[in-house]
Amino acid sequence: MRCIGSYNDKLMLVEHQMQKGWVGSRHSHPHEQIVYVVRGRLRVVVGDNAFEAATGDSFVVAGGIEHEAAAVEDSVVIDVFTPCRHDYV
Repeated sequence: MRCIGSYNDKLMLVEHQMQKGWVGSRHSHPHEQIVYVVRGRLRVVVGDNAFEAATGDSFVVAGGIEHEAAAVEDSVVIDVFTPCRHDYV
């Protein structure tokens, strides 16, 4: 589930809720992205780097870099994008 928070043309806040077993497809976008894991645990691949991110962790995805994530547990993350992802609005 995606919940759009505040945004303007330069910045966007988004909450994502993922159930255990959710798998996001590998993708890229031109937006810079910061991810903060509010609750849960994810398996993440950014470019060629694979890692797990758990409650309290954060990471950056540079624009144009392919990435993917999967929920190891029920998870809630906050994503911040710059510029705004108008495809989400």
